[in-house]
Amino acid sequence: MSTLTLRLATPDDAAAIRRIYAPYVTETAITFETDPPSVAVCRERVAETLPDYPWLVCERDGDVVGYASAGPIRAYDAFEWAVESSVYVAESARSSGIGSALYEALLALLERQGYVVVYAVVTLPNEASVALHESLGFEHEGTFSGMGYKHGAWHDVGWWSRILGERPADPDPPRPLTALRERDAWNDVLGSLTASAE
Repeated sequence: MSTLTLRLATPDDAAAIRRIYAPYVTETAITFETDPPSVAVCRERVAETLPDYPWLVCERDGDVVGYASAGPIRAYDAFEWAVESSVYVAESARSSGIGSALYEALLALLERQGYVVVYAVVTLPNEASVALHESLGFEHEGTFSGMGYKHGAWHDVGWWSRILGERPADPDPPRPLTALRERDAWNDVLGSLTASAE
């Protein structure tokens, strides 16, 4: 039995985040970034995401083995209630439920913040990512053919969405993550969990 702990990321997790993310950049088209970001850039990304949006890490026996984050999908105010999500798991920790655990916690926090819809962008083909998103209630919205070029090939990109709440006629702005941390619901989402990891 391995102990899995979900917690809020800090800028000090930048090196671990880069270690997880870099192989996706260099070896796959899952992300369209072509050069792995430096540790300093990863640190900036975490710092800029918080305190408004969640950035979570999963530790397995003390080592960071995955992360999930959310951020704005577009800069316009009209998109304030929509976010884009991402999740990455270290190769050694895949197929062990870590991606699902991270995503479930991320979605729960976003819902409590007052966001209405989460979008996931998936380079295709990617059966594992499609299966993960659809198992969590995401629905396919559409596919853009040949949207990106990487590693000598053109790649399709699919969009999935997950509705978090109703669309009120006069919505309040989503709450920043810092405000949510002051509520009891924070501990309900980001507790420690124990699971069997393959």
